Amino acid sequence: MSYSLVWFKRDLRVHDHAPLLDAAKRGSILCLYILEPSLWRQPDYAVQHYQFLRESLRDLALQLRACGASLQLAVGDATEVLGQLFKAAPFEAIFSHEETGNFHTFQRDLEVAKWCQAHGVAWHEYAQHAVVRRLASRDDWDAAWSRHMCEALRPAPAANSLQARNLPWPNPRWPEPSELGIAGFDTPQRQQGGRTIGLQVFDEFLTQRSPWYRGGISSPLTAVSACSRLSPYLALGCISMREAVQATEDSLHILLASDSARDQSHAKSLAAFLSRLHWHCHFIQKLESEPRMEMENLHSDYDGLRENEWNALHFQVLQEGRTGWPMVDACVAMLRETGWTNFRMRAMLVSVATYALWLHWRPVGIWLARQFLDYEPGIHWPQMQMQAGTTGINTTRVYNPIKQAQDHDPQGHFVRRWLPYLRRVPDAYLLRPWLMPMEVQDQIGVWVGREIPMPVVDLEEATRTAKNRVHGLRRLDHVKAAQAAIVEKHGSRVFRDGQKRRRSKQLDTVGKKRKSGAEAALQHSLDFDEVS
Repeated sequence: MSYSLVWFKRDLRVHDHAPLLDAAKRGSILCLYILEPSLWRQPDYAVQHYQFLRESLRDLALQLRACGASLQLAVGDATEVLGQLFKAAPFEAIFSHEETGNFHTFQRDLEVAKWCQAHGVAWHEYAQHAVVRRLASRDDWDAAWSRHMCEALRPAPAANSLQARNLPWPNPRWPEPSELGIAGFDTPQRQQGGRTIGLQVFDEFLTQRSPWYRGGISSPLTAVSACSRLSPYLALGCISMREAVQATEDSLHILLASDSARDQSHAKSLAAFLSRLHWHCHFIQKLESEPRMEMENLHSDYDGLRENEWNALHFQVLQEGRTGWPMVDACVAMLRETGWTNFRMRAMLVSVATYALWLHWRPVGIWLARQFLDYEPGIHWPQMQMQAGTTGINTTRVYNPIKQAQDHDPQGHFVRRWLPYLRRVPDAYLLRPWLMPMEVQDQIGVWVGREIPMPVVDLEEATRTAKNRVHGLRRLDHVKAAQAAIVEKHGSRVFRDGQKRRRSKQLDTVGKKRKSGAEAALQHSLDFDEVS
């Protein structure tokens, strides 16, 4: 008897999972996750991602078991696994979500599509998030986002309702990270994977922590609790974006109906969070429409700007958290322990790397991808280029780490927590410890150049030189001439005040309630967006 294959990729849930439900309507299904060694050997993935995946798959297996199915695991390249399975037990169709991953998964999906065509297997792909394949014009994207988010959530399959099959061979042993040659490490204080924990985190955010979101997400001190902390669960699809948007809108509408000033303030925080969910998809759409963004400058006139001046020492001190700028080094230490820091500190790290240290964004981006537990390629690579100034269309964003410390850690609690060698440094020298007189160093028993690293460059001079080089390139006529096409393909169609640049039609919505929430999300913007 023929059956359908449900291929789980980065959609590790049974709720709001259209491929699973539609495949089940056709009869017997096999629920499969393919562990691809070639993917895990890619330099942008790390052991922490692998362990978070294992936890999320264990949770998915429990969800499927409640529905009457079991999660089957195969190890190998996707086309290799599909070929072996088709030969042993032919299937008639594959059901899966679309994926906007790194360049490796992009190439893999092209190969799978060719394999399906050659073997007469139908591959049914469904939108993940609100990313549009083969998007003709950005003018239509906001309406598509709204339509996707307004669709009704698909329920999980009923208990024991699935007609499930197993692989025609035993499930393999789960490989250890060392066997796959995975780079990086597992972070000791990272979030744990799986939908069950993800829903707990999300519920806690909506009911307890979200009132402080709008005012608390910039400082690394308050962001730990003020941010939603939902991003790693969205990255693996433990929770769907539509679930997150609709749950937030429901909470927002309750608050908007209240006359309480406290509830109105809370509503503004949830509206700000909605805007970041919108921008999450906006940035993934960029990589979907231009996969080369992971590898190449979006604006080709920026080729050669930094590539030929690579400074290995600068990259080394950045990776080791020994740049000498306390806020930078504290953020690196935090990432090493937790796999997370807030969006503003991420922006600062990239700014320091690409301006003050004049490093090319690609190697820095690979390193940071391994540090971020919530690594989402579609957000990560467009943001790396935007921050490095190589899109050619975005405002130059340069974050001074000393000013960031003054603004967001004025008492030095954050830097002293993550950099123990600064705990005895007097407040007067905390942000610029290299200025501390020798007699003070001798008095506290901590010395610059030994425990405390010296900055490898003069921050102000290096940043000024870097900005002049970027701005000088931007002013050239042929560079400006190429910007229009990039704006047309990738630019947002929303001004900061929420007014559309071009709008071919009104948002197509389902119900007035959903419309108000979706439009509220479009009225906010974010300079350096990671769903935090």
